Amino acid sequence: MDRILEIVQQALATGYLTVEAENRLRLLLQTTKYGLDDLNAFMTLQQSAMAGLVKQESREGKHTQRLYASSSVDS
Repeated sequence: MDRILEIVQQALATGYLTVEAENRLRLLLQTTKYGLDDLNAFMTLQQSAMAGLVKQESREGKHTQRLYASSSVDS
């Protein structure tokens, strides 16, 4: 199974966090004992996402749906 650090490194390298990777992170955070390096990596990922350096696939879908819904209302 992946480590949190490995998933974070991939997201930071690509600038993109897939829904699959996000779900794996969630599972790892809930079900495994992780070290300080994994925790620090996760915090770095959160900061990068907040700064716009990493895009989240899960957020893009919601954003697209909201844009579509608001443009339909305007029509």
